Amino acid sequence: MMAQYDLTSRMVPFLDRHLVYPLLEFLTLKEIYPEEDLLQAKYDLLSKTNMIDTAAELFKQIHHVEEAPAEFTEKRKKVISTLEELQNEAGKVLEVIEKPEVISALRQDKLQNLHFLREKYNITPEMVSTLYQFGKYQFNCGIYGASADMLYHFRVLSTDPEMNLSALWGKLASEILTGNWEVALEDLHKLKDAIDQKSFPSPLHQLQQRSWLIHWSLFVFFNHAQGRDGIIDMFFQPQFINTIQSSCPWMLRYLATAVITNKRRKSIMRELVRVIEQESYVYEDPIIEFVKCLYVKFDFEGAQQKLGECEQVLANDFFLVATLDDFIENARCFILETHCRIHQKIDINELSQSLNMSQQEGEKWIVNLVRDTRVDAKIDFQENTVLMNTSYPTIYQQVIERTKGLSFRSQVLATSIEKRESAMAAANEAVTVAE
Repeated sequence: MMAQYDLTSRMVPFLDRHLVYPLLEFLTLKEIYPEEDLLQAKYDLLSKTNMIDTAAELFKQIHHVEEAPAEFTEKRKKVISTLEELQNEAGKVLEVIEKPEVISALRQDKLQNLHFLREKYNITPEMVSTLYQFGKYQFNCGIYGASADMLYHFRVLSTDPEMNLSALWGKLASEILTGNWEVALEDLHKLKDAIDQKSFPSPLHQLQQRSWLIHWSLFVFFNHAQGRDGIIDMFFQPQFINTIQSSCPWMLRYLATAVITNKRRKSIMRELVRVIEQESYVYEDPIIEFVKCLYVKFDFEGAQQKLGECEQVLANDFFLVATLDDFIENARCFILETHCRIHQKIDINELSQSLNMSQQEGEKWIVNLVRDTRVDAKIDFQENTVLMNTSYPTIYQQVIERTKGLSFRSQVLATSIEKRESAMAAANEAVTVAE
């Protein structure tokens, strides 16, 4: 089962090979696949990078030898030589742009900055490009921190949109691999904006870029403190929901986990259920099936069974393993709340079984839940039942709430119409001026 629900093979085409390596290391610890297969996969991955020492160690483990072939030594010398050459070239630019008087003279206008650097210090655009080449080479060698710094300097000066976008991808990967989550989140948002605003040769290119961004974002969202809010905000945007539905429906596992483990965003569950209903014929796993059992079929026995399977899936997922305790706790709350909407009187023993808990654990958990006022109910200890206090909004409250909703939609529509009219007026004025 563990290998059946492992998504690594599906994710690899959307990740840089340096980002794949931590996933393979995790699979090694979990012993999901044979160790020999994972060693070979790691070697195949790194043999096309400049991480020569790590590749040599993997070669020795695979072939059970004490010394790696001489070709590794030769390649290592070439890598070091190229690294030194690029460092010397980039150093000429860095020496200038790190001067206090230069830093104070630089402005927001990149063209003006390049003109200033060329006039005063003879720094050409070609010399600026060496920062990109050096940063990219450092990244390929596994020197991620220095690579992030170099690519940052390049992006401050460069006016080349394609290289800037490539540098931003490289910087994001570097920040992820150094665990710098605050900066990685900032770069993630910059990359999202760049992809949204860029004019691509075809919609397919933009879809591909968004697909990569969705996969890379998992590293950030499941490590940053506000990540579970971030993934909900981003993935539920129409362009990203469309991307998930079109090219990577398995990302619903991570979106569902973020919703279930986020106590402040319970209201979004309805939207999640809608998307899952649309895509369940394409992709399913225990987490998706748990949501379906609970909110589509109202099958509490099925939800109980799937909750047990969810534990195994979460424990063996690189991105979700840290969410296991929160997921189980919140999933039990969702089961209880859904159960309570249907029944007014609930047997605690039966409910404990639905929550995949022993009777004693279930009683204690339910008592604590009711005591903390998370559920409007009281407990009858003589009959060992939970009595729900069902309350419905009055017709006046319902009218008020619906009126608020209509008012908000009207405001959004009016704002949209005003913006469109302003844009059309500006376009007409521009045409008139041109004539």
